[in-house]
Amino acid sequence: MKFTYNHFNFNILDLQKSMDFYKEALGLIEVRRKEAEDGSFKLVYLGDNTTDFLLELTWMKDRAKPYDLGEEEFHLAMKVDNYDEAFKKHEQMKCIEFVNESMGIYFITDPDGYWIEIVPTR
Repeated sequence: MKFTYNHFNFNILDLQKSMDFYKEALGLIEVRRKEAEDGSFKLVYLGDNTTDFLLELTWMKDRAKPYDLGEEEFHLAMKVDNYDEAFKKHEQMKCIEFVNESMGIYFITDPDGYWIEIVPTR
């Protein structure tokens, strides 16, 4: 038996705002979506056009308040081929949350407060 990665999920409040952020910040685009017939939820899967891994954004119609992210000790990590250019872009977007210079990484946050680690290709 072999398991492989498929997707990771973030529950979000504003679907379009999140999709716009992920496209601008990380170049992720919609690969597919599923919508409930009654309109109660939407699942949008974002991909990088390189790997099969997907980020699932889950929007719930009746959700009005931000999700409790606890102590935010979890995160998604993305590898980038031009770290300095990415850092500059994210700095301009004002979404950098934490820089760990000794490890050579930094974290950005999305509109819902989820952390995304940016790692240089090594």
